[in-house]
Amino acid sequence: MTKKSQAETLPLFTRYQKFMIAIIAIIQFTIILDFMVLSPLGEQLMDELKIAPAQFSRVVSAYAIFAGLSGLLTAGFADKFDRKKLLLFFYTGFVGGTFLCAIAPDYNFLLLARIVTGIFGGVIGSISFAIITDIFKMETRGRVMGFVQMAFAASQILGLPIGLLLATHFGWHAPFTMIVGFSLLVGLAIVIYMKPINEHLKLKNERSALVHLAKTITNTPYLRAFLATTLLATGGYMLMPFGSDFSVHNLGLRREDLWKLYGVTGISSIILGPLIGKFSDRIGKFNMFFIGTIISGVMVAIYTPLGITPLWLVMVINIILFAGITSRMISASALMTSIPEPKDRGAFMSINSSMQQISGGIAAYFAGLIVVKSKSGVLQHYEQLGYVVIIAMIVALIMMYIVNKYAQKHDKASIITD
Repeated sequence: MTKKSQAETLPLFTRYQKFMIAIIAIIQFTIILDFMVLSPLGEQLMDELKIAPAQFSRVVSAYAIFAGLSGLLTAGFADKFDRKKLLLFFYTGFVGGTFLCAIAPDYNFLLLARIVTGIFGGVIGSISFAIITDIFKMETRGRVMGFVQMAFAASQILGLPIGLLLATHFGWHAPFTMIVGFSLLVGLAIVIYMKPINEHLKLKNERSALVHLAKTITNTPYLRAFLATTLLATGGYMLMPFGSDFSVHNLGLRREDLWKLYGVTGISSIILGPLIGKFSDRIGKFNMFFIGTIISGVMVAIYTPLGITPLWLVMVINIILFAGITSRMISASALMTSIPEPKDRGAFMSINSSMQQISGGIAAYFAGLIVVKSKSGVLQHYEQLGYVVIIAMIVALIMMYIVNKYAQKHDKASIITD
């Protein structure tokens, strides 16, 4: 048997790698759901807590901004600990913060709870991506990101519809209680089955935490990647917080129908995610990002000016829009893993995640200043918000092109553990 035929008969992933894909996807599911559940709850929260769009945007942005700041503060330490221990520490804090959301009696307590959740939850994504970079080859990371990205879709298929139904019948606290219960089981699985990931500790890195952070931040190729990520985050964080309010008051959907909208969109995303990941490995990460940007930009231009629209048409538009967004997220995430050297992976991923969170938080805050709610409940200036998002997408595309050129010439990524 030739070497080529032997390679073709080998499984793409080992049994443990499949477990790690699953556990990272489930972790991401809980983190994404915790953040995304605020969007469909927005209309109900603003009504029950008697708060304005600007105040609601602060609840959204508080999580993101403090998640970003936390990531920056921990970046210097990210490569100095076993990644399993680091993951467990921050995941425990995330569950605690979500519990505070589940018992929040008013707006101020909820705002504080989101800050706590952000401080811990915002770091988990960067740790997960560092683990992916440690375990998987660059040639398969598109597929891995495609499966992990299914968490985004699963949060819509399972989490958001169930969360909305719970909120409708038991109040807006109920979805957070659900997340806490499920996350406790996930944490237990990490403790029992996940192996230590500490091979990176054997690499020579005698820098102090602050020096390590400074060296990573001032690395020119890394800076380009951070800027691309900053622009990448702007769009979603601007539009998403007001999605449910826009659907109810501008598009004319019933609150009771929102779970159908998110469920159908999620089903399509969970089908498309692995296919997009596989396709990005085949045609190239940047090419997939380019296609996703074109689709997303066109759909944002169509979506944001809409008035009263039937549910079926809103579903079609959302499916296509999220296909574009998913294409951008999967390809960009896979591309970013090729930028840092092994000794910098944890710090790079932490800073990269921080840039995404902070820029997203700032974007959500300014979105709250642009969008105005009329006395009838209709959101005004949402179309102008769409123009801002499209411009950010175009600039992000240019920056991602530059990052891709560097990645093609200087792919430093390598496997350091099985």
